[in-house]
Amino acid sequence: MISGIIRRKVASVLGQSVPRIRPSASVPRYYRKTQKEAFLAWQGFEYVQSSSYHIFLGGHSHSNPREVTAIFQTGAFVQLRNRSFSSDNGDLVEAVVPFMGESITDGTLANFLKKPGDRVEVDEPIAQIETDKVTIDVVSPEAGTLQKFVAKEGDTVEPGTKIAVISKSGEGVTQAPSEKAAAQPPPPEQKKSVEKQTPKEETAPVKEKIKEPSPPQPKTKGSSSPPKATASEPQLPPKDRERRVPMTRLRKRVATRLKDSQNTFALLSTFNEVDMTNLMKLRSDYKDAFLEKHGVKLGLMSGFVKAAVTALQNQPIVNAVIDGDDIIYRDYVDISIAVGTPKGLVVPVIRNTDKMNFAEIEKEINTLAKKANDGSISIDEMAGGTFTISNGGVYGSLLSTPIINPPQSAILGMHSIVTRPMVVGGNIVPRPMMYIALTYDHRLIDGREAVFFLRRIKDVVEDPRRLLLDV
Repeated sequence: MISGIIRRKVASVLGQSVPRIRPSASVPRYYRKTQKEAFLAWQGFEYVQSSSYHIFLGGHSHSNPREVTAIFQTGAFVQLRNRSFSSDNGDLVEAVVPFMGESITDGTLANFLKKPGDRVEVDEPIAQIETDKVTIDVVSPEAGTLQKFVAKEGDTVEPGTKIAVISKSGEGVTQAPSEKAAAQPPPPEQKKSVEKQTPKEETAPVKEKIKEPSPPQPKTKGSSSPPKATASEPQLPPKDRERRVPMTRLRKRVATRLKDSQNTFALLSTFNEVDMTNLMKLRSDYKDAFLEKHGVKLGLMSGFVKAAVTALQNQPIVNAVIDGDDIIYRDYVDISIAVGTPKGLVVPVIRNTDKMNFAEIEKEINTLAKKANDGSISIDEMAGGTFTISNGGVYGSLLSTPIINPPQSAILGMHSIVTRPMVVGGNIVPRPMMYIALTYDHRLIDGREAVFFLRRIKDVVEDPRRLLLDV
C-alpha cells in the first residue's frame, strides 16, 4: 500500500511511469526510466531491477534489464530527489527572491543591477529588494548570461518569486527590443506610404483653419468677462513645478514606527550640558597609542556608550520596558546607535556593551556604520536593543528632543560641541560644551530617575576616571 502511494506521488512529479522497487524475498518487478531521474530509498530493499524505455520517432525499444545492488541505511525513510529545469536540456536557471528574515514577508523590487545580455557569475548580485528594514541582493545561482527578467521594478515580491532567467551557455539571449527597434529604419514601401499620407493629414487642418476665421462679434450686455482671482484666493504654484515620487519601504517603515512611538509613549525630555574638556584631552593624549595597539581610532562615542552603561546600571528602570500590565527588567545592556544613511535611518545594535572595553566598542561601531551605509547590514544586527544613542552633533545640531525607538523606554541625544564661556573656579573661561537630552517614557520612568540618569552621564563624561574607580 505504501509502495503504491509512493509510485503515485513520483508519477505526479515526473509525468511518466514510475520506478517499482522489489522488496527482499519477493517477485522481481521492472520500471521505466526517462531522462528525468528519481531516486527512492526504503528500508529493507536489497535489489533493484530496471529496464530502460527509449522513445524514438515512429517506435520504441526496450533495453536488457540489469540488476543493481544498493546499500541502504537502516532507518526507514523515503527520499525524492529531482532537479528543477527551465528547459529540457537544463541550460536555463531561475534567480528567485531569497529568504528575507522571519519578520519580513515581502519586499519591493527596487532596481536591476544587470541588463539582459550581460554576463553574470555565481552569486553575483543582479537585483536589489528593498524591505522595511534592509536592502537584500538577489544573486545569480549559476554563471552564464542573463536572458530576461520576469518581474518589473516596483513589483512587490515574496521569497521564492522568480526574478530573472539565466542561460548557462548564453544561447537564446535577446537584447532589449526597444534599442533594436529604434535603430532599424522602416521598410522602403512603408516609408513611401507614410510620406504619402502625411501631407493629407497636414493639409486638412489648414483648410479648416481658413474657413474658421470670422469677424469678431460685439459683446452683448449679458456677456461677462471671466472672473478674476480675488486677493483672498491662494495663488498655488503650477503643477509642472512639483514632483511626486513614491516613498521607499524603509521611509514608510520609519514614519510608521516614529508615529506609533508618539501615539503610544508619554514622551518627556530633560536636558543637561556637559563639559567635554577632560574626555577630549583623554582622546588627544592617547589617540596615537590607541590606534597603534587596537587598529581603530579613539572617538567620543565610545565614552558616551560606557557612560550610558553605568547610568543604566545605576537606574535599571531606564533599561526596562512596559509589556501589557507588566514591567520587564533586562539584566543586559544592548545599546542601539542611530545611523543616518542616504536611504533612511537605521539603528544597529551593539550587544553586551556592559562587557566590552573602549576598543571593542569602537570596532563594533565602525563595522556596523560601514554596513549601514553600504546597505549590507542584516536584520539580526538591528533587532532588539534596550537603549538608543543618537548623535545629531555630527550634522551640527545644537539641541533636539529625540523620539524613543520602540519597544525601548528612553533615548539619549548627543549634540554639537560649542566653545562657550563658563564659570570655573570663579573665573570665566572658554570650555567645549555639549547639550545632552534624554527623552523617556513618563508612564514608566519618573522625572527623578530621568534626571539622575542624565546626571550620571554628565559626571562620567566630565571625569572619565570614574569608570576606573567605579564611583
